[in-house]
Amino acid sequence: MDADFRFSLSDADICFPNPLSVKDDVIAVGGNLEPPMLLSAYKQGIFPWFSEDEPIIWWSLDPRFVIVPSRMHLSKSLRKSIRGNPFHLTLDNSFEEVVRGCGSARRPGQDGTWITDSMAEAYTVLHREGFAHSVEAWYEGKLAGGLYGVSLGGCFYGESMFSLRPNASKIAFAALGGILTDAGFGLIDCQQHTRHLASFGAFDMRREVFLEALSKELEKPTLRGDWSGRFPDFPASNLWNGIRMKAEKGNAEEPEAGRNCMVSDLLPRESLPPASRNSGSAVNR
Repeated sequence: MDADFRFSLSDADICFPNPLSVKDDVIAVGGNLEPPMLLSAYKQGIFPWFSEDEPIIWWSLDPRFVIVPSRMHLSKSLRKSIRGNPFHLTLDNSFEEVVRGCGSARRPGQDGTWITDSMAEAYTVLHREGFAHSVEAWYEGKLAGGLYGVSLGGCFYGESMFSLRPNASKIAFAALGGILTDAGFGLIDCQQHTRHLASFGAFDMRREVFLEALSKELEKPTLRGDWSGRFPDFPASNLWNGIRMKAEKGNAEEPEAGRNCMVSDLLPRESLPPASRNSGSAVNR
């Protein structure tokens, strides 16, 4: 399952209502969480989000909160933390443990969790099929934080993240952004606004623009399979190596992240965050 894979809607033949024809954020109710339906939904810019006592609810938010990987912003304090090398980072090492950690994490304004047993099982199946992936941050042999999401084409759909120690999920997310940039990913779908993700440069994108950008990213091959084998030197990337190099060489200038097929180059100028509009340059429920 390590070969490049192109997912076509015809493989599943499950069509949701066109999000552009629906005024609300809710697109549909019901169905199931089997891989064909989940993958069809993601390909159409739709994702499931519901509580234990609710039916499956399918959403396409307008606006959509997104990050262009090659334009990911890392604060000076986060770069300093990365240079301190506080965690051992891995890919696809403990997917189920990461999902459980996200499900048990306490979040402001939430009494429970949307990661129900059925959701956890569904994404674990996607992981076994090579479409869902996790990043783990370990501290003294124990999981200190991480994140997981779904990968199709050149889009990574972030699902959730958690931290048991300061900066654990942030450092894991920064490492993911580095390898996604190098691999030519043009989009990280963050779904909805959070201050945590806004600090990485996430911005609101109109639904019609998001769907157009997603369509272009889905033309790229899907990197299906175990990412620990596909990225054996993780967290090494142009971004990561630049940060680490600065730790070794003092204040030497860090190289810019690669510009592999950036979706931002294909979007209307008004779709970019203010900093990008002015200069022309540069996952959490």
